[in-house]
Amino acid sequence: MRILFAGGGTGGHLYPALAIAEEMKRIDNDCSIEFIGTKYGLEYRMKDSLGYKLHTIAMRGIPRSLSIGLLAFPFRLISSVMKCRRIFKSFNPDVVVGTGGYVAGPPIIAASIGNIPCVLQEQNSYPGMVTRKFASKTNLVFLAYKQAEKYLPEGVDRKFIGNPIRCSIISGNREKALEQFGLHNDRKTILILGGSQGAHRINEAILNSIDKLDNGIQVLWQCGKRDYTEVKARLNKRDFVVSLFPFSNDMKSVYAAADIAIARAGALTIAELTACGIPAIFIPYPHATADHQTHNAEAIVEAGAAEMITDSKLDEVDVLTRAVDILRSDNYTTMKQAAAEIGQPGAAAQIAKDIFSLVKGDRIDN
Repeated sequence: MRILFAGGGTGGHLYPALAIAEEMKRIDNDCSIEFIGTKYGLEYRMKDSLGYKLHTIAMRGIPRSLSIGLLAFPFRLISSVMKCRRIFKSFNPDVVVGTGGYVAGPPIIAASIGNIPCVLQEQNSYPGMVTRKFASKTNLVFLAYKQAEKYLPEGVDRKFIGNPIRCSIISGNREKALEQFGLHNDRKTILILGGSQGAHRINEAILNSIDKLDNGIQVLWQCGKRDYTEVKARLNKRDFVVSLFPFSNDMKSVYAAADIAIARAGALTIAELTACGIPAIFIPYPHATADHQTHNAEAIVEAGAAEMITDSKLDEVDVLTRAVDILRSDNYTTMKQAAAEIGQPGAAAQIAKDIFSLVKGDRIDN
């Protein structure tokens, strides 16, 4: 079987595709998998380590204001669809799997023209533009949140399942992870996550309150490459335990060391935290399209696995102290259990099985 994945730009779209692809190879190691992306996204920067052939198209996002880019958009779209059809002719895919981002649009259009089975996997509670506009051209849409259903066109087949994550995420060893990061086994660990680039607002909020940490708490802090030098300098010679890093590819160890997280509310971050049963304080990125991170966080808060603080309140609320309070409260165990109940570590495997079933014409149970 030949499977063509289309999704990228950011890790939030690329990593779910890689998780599904990993499971498809595990089920059938003889299947052929290739990717479609652009030269502007994370997929191109990772092309040497991706593990799959990467085709690139000229697609870009739709500019929000009148510009040369906006005028060029129709031509980029048409040329990208034509390029996808040429890719289809050479690879002859049995199914196209879209995981979001603007790059997924042209392959879905081309698959519809060529009558090739196509599925979408939507990570967010408020679906991205590609899902909203092109869901009707697909055979099946996998949704991570029940709240996303109302944004789909009538008659679209959909299945509710958690976001796909790499199975290795939940395999970390706490004792080894703490040793790896230079942390203590007898302290609770607060994990700070701002996405792959870090989050300047969160970094500043933590710096402004970290002096209040006591001896029973330690911090594992992914601050991003942009702020790393400054944050490291401001932390120098402070009397508390902090393990600082700009970015890590070893997220299984990061999560294994954590007791609670302070994080942005990207769909992938939420999926990984809940799969690992880690409660969180979410600070949604306020400029995300259609404020989808707030919608994501609200769903987890409603389930009792997290609290939410808006970005605008970071100057008023001591988020680090709040995390310590949760760790020491009677409600911590309840939040941890709620996170574990939400988590769907088997989502990628189920999606992979359903895609195989779709191509074979077998029945897919909801």
